[in-house]
Amino acid sequence: MAITDHDTLAGYDKAAPRARELGLDLVCGIELSTKLNGKTVHLLGYFLSRPPSEEFRTWILDMQESRRDRNRRLLERLRSLGIELTLEEVTRKGRNMTGRPHFAKAMLEKGYVATIQEAFDRYLDESAQGYVDRREPLLSEGIERIKAGGGLTSIAHPVRMGKYGREQMRELMGQMKDIGLDAIEVYHSDHRPRDVEQYLELARELDLGITGGSDFHGEAKPGVKLGTGPGALHIERSVLDRLRALPSKHRDAQ
Repeated sequence: MAITDHDTLAGYDKAAPRARELGLDLVCGIELSTKLNGKTVHLLGYFLSRPPSEEFRTWILDMQESRRDRNRRLLERLRSLGIELTLEEVTRKGRNMTGRPHFAKAMLEKGYVATIQEAFDRYLDESAQGYVDRREPLLSEGIERIKAGGGLTSIAHPVRMGKYGREQMRELMGQMKDIGLDAIEVYHSDHRPRDVEQYLELARELDLGITGGSDFHGEAKPGVKLGTGPGALHIERSVLDRLRALPSKHRDAQ
């Protein structure tokens, strides 16, 4: 199992001792929101051979502060739209890492929306009326920080990056590889069979590694189950084995 929370390693740190007791192969990971060509791109980092460096952990603390600043501005934006929430109400749900899913829960409980999905569609998604941007590092910096911290990088759920034709997507992925990207998330709860086929082909053409994940978010995504997604997702153990072989392969190439 891999834990790849947004902007924090706290979940992994808490789970790691118990995983060792049980003999569970627990992968340390993280997900970052970064910018490429003015658009938000989610970047995964996996620390497969050693724990993240202290320098990386210090940098992540700065990312967490940018999230808190966004949350304060998001509250003001929602109030201007007639939605009255307090920072305390939202923080109780997200504790140290409050994000948009926790705003959605609070909105649902107070009757402003009928579902979590409605909260995102009407107010919280990037194209919604209540969306507030936050300071995000460039993709190049995210890749550099993860790799300097001892990790391997993968672009997350590429299907969400926008509607691109095959050649456009190949060009975009090539650009990311030139920046230093190691892999592409081929298997994901949002990916249909034809998406998986396309990303597998791109990974082969560009010599990128392959990653996969269910993108489990608990109550925020009730239809997505841990490890299996909506029910049909299946990721072979060989995906992780090949991923673990990537770092030494890349060092040899250099």
